[in-house]
Amino acid sequence: MNLHLPDLSILRRCWTRYQDPTTTHSFDVAGVSVGGSRPVIMAGPCAVESFEQTLNIATAVKAAGAHLLRGGVYKPRTSPYSFQGLGEEGLEILAAVRQETGLGFVTEVMDPRLVEQVSRYADMLQIGSRSMQNFPLLTEVGLSHKPVLLKRGWSSTLEEWLCAAEYVAKEGNRNIALCERGIRASCHWSYARNLLDLNVIQPLRHATPLPVIVDPSHATGQWTLVEAMSRASLAAGAHGLLIEAVGPDVRREDLQCDAEQGIPADVLAAITAAARNMEVPVPTATVTPGLRAGLSAGSWA
Repeated sequence: MNLHLPDLSILRRCWTRYQDPTTTHSFDVAGVSVGGSRPVIMAGPCAVESFEQTLNIATAVKAAGAHLLRGGVYKPRTSPYSFQGLGEEGLEILAAVRQETGLGFVTEVMDPRLVEQVSRYADMLQIGSRSMQNFPLLTEVGLSHKPVLLKRGWSSTLEEWLCAAEYVAKEGNRNIALCERGIRASCHWSYARNLLDLNVIQPLRHATPLPVIVDPSHATGQWTLVEAMSRASLAAGAHGLLIEAVGPDVRREDLQCDAEQGIPADVLAAITAAARNMEVPVPTATVTPGLRAGLSAGSWA
């Protein structure tokens, strides 16, 4: 297959060190290698709602063998009347939970004006699907030099996604993980929330050495589908998973955000056990990235 991509500095053909398609640009997040030979599991609540709720989930996440905590404090919601997150109070909760459990955390930043604030607390900054082409935000996140989890926009092409990553990289920050989280298709809310595009993993890995993470929770919208999609994602070559989880004895009807997406601790433990016993597969598909003239980023060592 042919990928006709601009000449971006994050592509293998422009990044001398990673022209071998079996290599990955790995980086450290709170002592955890993202993009290493073993899959990394990031798990936690959709939204931070209280210290007790977050600590409860984080304790279960750690016991299940996950490596990093995820949790939202600034929530992009379709309705302006839905729960929008706790903001800086939520960041303080995540920092306190990190102190208790030792788990570093990834959380979303939505506004360029908040990058400095979120960076003071978070170990990794998430750019959500709705913000993938918020170019001022991408630039500010690049300037922060924090590791970045860049989610794919729900209707974005591979080229648009990689160009978004380049906005971060051109500020000198190449510690970027690309997160596939499903694209909107005919399945929308009939049997799943989105269509999980695992086809994109092999072309991505041939085109760029940046790690590829999959979010099966937002892709499916149903916790009962998450384990199967997690296993499929790892088999397809993902470097890790971003998963929503719920604490023991949770009442889903009490949750304020995406109540049906979080998996119980026993399911998370099964996923992490499977990941622990495998290495990230090397790319196998034959992909020839095409050159589109007119845009050049030069060559990076």
